[in-house]
Amino acid sequence: MSALVKICGMSDEASVRAAVAAGADYLGFIIFPKSPRGVSLAEAASLSALKGSAKSVAVLVDPDDALLGQVLRVLSPDIIQLHGQESPERCLDVRNYAREGVWKAVPVSGAADVARARRYAGFADALLFDAKPPAGADRPGGWGEGYDYSLAKGIDALPFILAGGLTPDNVADAIAASGAMAVDAVSGVEREPGTKDTAKIAAFVLAAKRGTAG
Repeated sequence: MSALVKICGMSDEASVRAAVAAGADYLGFIIFPKSPRGVSLAEAASLSALKGSAKSVAVLVDPDDALLGQVLRVLSPDIIQLHGQESPERCLDVRNYAREGVWKAVPVSGAADVARARRYAGFADALLFDAKPPAGADRPGGWGEGYDYSLAKGIDALPFILAGGLTPDNVADAIAASGAMAVDAVSGVEREPGTKDTAKIAAFVLAAKRGTAG
């Protein structure tokens, strides 16, 4: 079974069309001003209209109820990905604002981080394992850093998406090492932070779909 693929940080029409044409399963829209890939809700909604059969993912960082209400009204995402310090109980609350569920991002640098992620079982619909940001970082993800992807192998609490430093060159090996059924690319398919490379998007999706999951 080929892995599901999310291309995150979509911010322009050409990149969305390239991801859809390549067969991406999810398109991520970052609603967080500090990110170089951040877009407004209106921009995300306009781009999401081009998603075809792909599913939209609103990436939020510790959103309050007012923002969640705006996200629901303007974007109506399939998935909400929480990338802040949200508790398991908060994940359950946020389910009311997404059509299909909530993913919780978990920063990983060691086995203990993966083990602690089990507390989200029953509260989030899936985990997204990402590399821990560097000290003093002003945003929680998108730094292009990798980690030992095999740390995720065998977790049985929730389905998981593998993220953090994935590129067209390493994604197949990362899938084999982790057993991931889904992967997420951000900086690995860019020319520079915030600017996607359509050729890299196509290459990433192809490499991930050819990778062996499980």
